[in-house]
Amino acid sequence: MLFIWFFLFSYMSTTCTSLDSLAVSQSIRDGETLVSAAGIIEAGFFSPGSSTRRYLGIWYRNVSPLTVVWVANRNIPLQNKSGVLKLNEKGILELLDDTNNPIWSSNISGKAVNNPIANLLDSGNFVVKNGQKTNKDSILWQSFDYPGDTLLEGMKLGWNLETGLESTVRSWKSVDDPAEGEYVIRIDLRGYPQIIEFKGSDIKLRAGSWNGLSTVRYPAATHLLLHKFVFNEKEVYYEYEIINRSIFSVSTLPPSGNGMNFYWTTQTSTRQVISNGEKDLCDIYAYCGGNSICNIDGNIPTCECLRGYVPKSPYHWNKSIWSDGCVPGNKPNSKNSDTDGFLMYSRIKLPDTSSSWYNKTMNLDECQKSCLKNGSCAAYANLDIRDGGSGCLLWFNTLVDLGRFSQWGQDFYIRVPASELDHVDHGNFKKRKVEIIVGVTIAGLIITCVCILIIKNSGAARKFYNKHCKNIQRMEDMDLPSFDFSILANATENFSTENKLGQGGFGPVYKGTMIDGKEIAVKRLSKKSGQGLDEFKNEVALIAKLQHRNLVKLLGCCIKGEEKLLIYEYMPNHSLDYFVFEETKRKFLDWHKCFNIISGIARGLLYLHQDSRLRIIHRDLKTSNILLDANLDPKISDFGLARSFLGDQVEENTNRVAGTYGYMPPEYATRGNFSVKSDVFSYGVIVLEIVSGKRNRDFADSKHYNNLLGHAWTLWTEERALELLDEVLGVQCTPSEVIRCIQVGLLCVQKIPEDRLDMSSVVLMLNGDKLLPKPNAPGFYAEKDVLSEASSSLTNHQLCSVNELSITMLDAR
Repeated sequence: MLFIWFFLFSYMSTTCTSLDSLAVSQSIRDGETLVSAAGIIEAGFFSPGSSTRRYLGIWYRNVSPLTVVWVANRNIPLQNKSGVLKLNEKGILELLDDTNNPIWSSNISGKAVNNPIANLLDSGNFVVKNGQKTNKDSILWQSFDYPGDTLLEGMKLGWNLETGLESTVRSWKSVDDPAEGEYVIRIDLRGYPQIIEFKGSDIKLRAGSWNGLSTVRYPAATHLLLHKFVFNEKEVYYEYEIINRSIFSVSTLPPSGNGMNFYWTTQTSTRQVISNGEKDLCDIYAYCGGNSICNIDGNIPTCECLRGYVPKSPYHWNKSIWSDGCVPGNKPNSKNSDTDGFLMYSRIKLPDTSSSWYNKTMNLDECQKSCLKNGSCAAYANLDIRDGGSGCLLWFNTLVDLGRFSQWGQDFYIRVPASELDHVDHGNFKKRKVEIIVGVTIAGLIITCVCILIIKNSGAARKFYNKHCKNIQRMEDMDLPSFDFSILANATENFSTENKLGQGGFGPVYKGTMIDGKEIAVKRLSKKSGQGLDEFKNEVALIAKLQHRNLVKLLGCCIKGEEKLLIYEYMPNHSLDYFVFEETKRKFLDWHKCFNIISGIARGLLYLHQDSRLRIIHRDLKTSNILLDANLDPKISDFGLARSFLGDQVEENTNRVAGTYGYMPPEYATRGNFSVKSDVFSYGVIVLEIVSGKRNRDFADSKHYNNLLGHAWTLWTEERALELLDEVLGVQCTPSEVIRCIQVGLLCVQKIPEDRLDMSSVVLMLNGDKLLPKPNAPGFYAEKDVLSEASSSLTNHQLCSVNELSITMLDAR
């Protein structure tokens, strides 16, 4: 049920704790109550929270905790228990203090009064009416016209356009003070009406405009509630209806102002939350600034400019400071509408409609034409999405507070110049044309390859065969989709700087958006990388058929001349290092999320080492190669350095050591030996970095000159392990889980490979299903260990790095 503080009711001259009404001759005093006919609702005097002040309110009976849904004298409390509520002969309810002076009264606006009576209804409404009549015209006054911080079924949020009465929901100042707080939810009548929460005069968030089924903030219906909106010449209001009649439901605006809290309960149970407060940062009004979209369903929001717009401040945008928004990159031509067109976005939270224009009878084609005729029109959409859509909404100039959902929302059309439409496939003909071109190209290559097989002893033919035909054969063997280069170029806006996600060891990675709206990550092999082709082939060959929830999924590849690209699923929350080592972002990772990430990486490694069709050694496991999806679940990525073992093989040696300083184990950095225990070492480093919030390679304590591993080991031996925990995580952590993770981390970074855990043991230990042994000293205990051990072997091994911040002091080339 929706529970909010509710206060109203008078006492009668005679005790009336079992009555549901007050006549002119009756009153109620503090300590007496009115009870609705079915015993659902009660009215009387109460003190909120820890306050001793007294208020007249209405609440649900037999529901825990006390749920007040209306307060009469919210701004003028009684200082003692001497209050009296009575109904006078004019049909006015009066709340009197100990001096018999009214501190609150109802208002009947000069209506004719005949034998008035006040009734407390099971709905929670307190009604004053003429006599025993039940028709609407008999009502002189009702509490439902004056909501407090709670909206009940049947209450209207909005306007009576004939009388000018506005019904709003306003928060309490605090849980101890029901006085009017600084947050208010109302229907804004500017432009097309929409539900907005204000903090003072500033917009905090928008539930949005009505699209025929719902507001954008709430789904059209649940198994509990049905949302309604009425908009005609007499009234504009929102209300909801309870579908499941076995429960009660209420909606409350808390003192924090974090959106409406929906509760439900049965008559004799503890209230439960349906939904509460602000979903994520995308709910903050204009979080992404103007002309941009906030992706709503991720735990950490991301912002993107609308097509045809560019960041107003690229510097701030690249640092995820989005409030400046976006500005037109190529402004639509307002003088010649023939050169402009429209691009459709799906599942959109429509922008602020306070400066919009609307028409209830236009169809979508008429709406588009109307927008084109106005040089200031920036976008349009249907007013009502039911039955194929109807009505017209137009926006002008800056578009503010857009969002994109995974399920809700509606189609939205933005105005763009014709040059922007060239990047988007709008028709089946163009799509078919691309398919034909790709098909003919592949067929031509296959025919050429067959011909060359006949004359393969030709040097030129042999070169062509090795360069193109083997690639085709390899792709067919892997059953991996091949992407056309031009499609990837369009998807990434020609590999623009704005779409660049990061720089890997062998080339940059870009965000791309396909014609159907699907987002991808495109890894483009740097043409300057002399060692990248082998890694490219290796990555494709190894992970083409790997499927695990904690491995990033390879969607396909592209080989065109010197261009070599890998296409992955897009991870909206970037990489783990983006959160762990950034002060402003680390606050988004609480201990529960950190533990989930630690466990997820372990499960992904266990799959690679033991459960996949090949035993795969990653060899470059680090925080920047752990990507996070929309739910902050980890996925291991970047398999360019990975190697596979067959049969009973458990170890291999290489003369070309490549990796990242801080994550490589001693036996690999100094002797080139790698095995599954190499990845285990790297995993242990990551665990200790997540717990501490510090980079292993950058950390050095001033007392012992230890790196992070040595520091963790010192704290462990001194039984001060919890001091390693980053203070941001200390608020709501589970100490036993933290200590278990630190111990697992230390067991994984032990100097001798055989002493380290295997990943199956790690998973069991993290789950608490296996006892943890005592760890030994870690490898690369201090900075001097790295230098001395590595330098002793550089004469026999070439040591290189896939990261510009990796080992440069040890480079023997």
